[in-house]
Amino acid sequence: MIRRHALLALACAAAALSCGTASAQDVLGNLVLYTSQPNADAQQTVDAFQKAYPGVKVQWVRDGTTKIMAKLRAEFAAGQPQPDVLLIADMVTMAGLKKDGRLMADPEVDVSKLDAGLYDPDKTYFSTKLITTGIVYNTSAKMVPTSYKDLLKPEARNSIAMPSPMTSGAATITMDAITADPDLGWAFYRKLAEQGANPQGGNGGTYKAVAGGDKLYGFVVDFLPIRAEQKGAPVKFVFPKEGVSAVTEPVAILKTAKNVPAAKAFVSFLLSKKGQQLASDMGYLPADAEVTPPPGFPPRAEIKLLPFDPAKALTEDKQNKEKFLDIFGG
Repeated sequence: MIRRHALLALACAAAALSCGTASAQDVLGNLVLYTSQPNADAQQTVDAFQKAYPGVKVQWVRDGTTKIMAKLRAEFAAGQPQPDVLLIADMVTMAGLKKDGRLMADPEVDVSKLDAGLYDPDKTYFSTKLITTGIVYNTSAKMVPTSYKDLLKPEARNSIAMPSPMTSGAATITMDAITADPDLGWAFYRKLAEQGANPQGGNGGTYKAVAGGDKLYGFVVDFLPIRAEQKGAPVKFVFPKEGVSAVTEPVAILKTAKNVPAAKAFVSFLLSKKGQQLASDMGYLPADAEVTPPPGFPPRAEIKLLPFDPAKALTEDKQNKEKFLDIFGG
């Protein structure tokens, strides 16, 4: 009898959600989340959601996007995918899941506060924040860059650090966005190689090289230098005038989700004012341009995003990485 009532409650919640009338009290049961968020961020996200939806218990698994996807593919192969919801690093991975028919469309999600490039037009995945990549420089540097092309000046020769697309998803998206820009393209990367840039490792290593003075300039995700500058580190972050690339931590519901009402509630929560404020409180740029960014960031209206096509990036991923290696060696 208890099981019957529980199933009935879930059915009613699903019906209410389909009509857009579900309240927090209608959404019940277990929700399984796979995420690549840092542990502390994931815990804050889950805690905030469960506070808003007290009838839902979230079970979450956290790892890097590459390892999360390896786990999920193994579950697909076994015919037993576990998560209801994915909250992972990038839209390219989501585009691959969509191509494979693994994602559920949710046409009722409110995307009115999102730029068009921040969600799938078919509404299968939605960006929740912006982790941009721009230029970091050591404050001892004589030349202060405002453009990517400033890194091609003599002052920057042999002084540039950058993560490699072979190990960094953010660096891969930066590569895809910059090379697709008609005014930069692959010619920009060839000139960086001539400048002595030697891409390796991830964003953490790049940041340390610039902050420590081993290099004067670098490409890095925004929050590392912005947070560090506020603590007195000799670094500053630049949003280049051409625009920045961004990892957007998209969220999506799997077609195999067992608790669709709770999954839909989770997506809507992350995109709500409360969810977007949570992202800002964690120190990230919210996807919603109307939510105030965290300290150290300029207003969203002043941040230009480079155009980015995740489906195209997915298709061209192998050839782009091969071309990158051909330019820089590896």
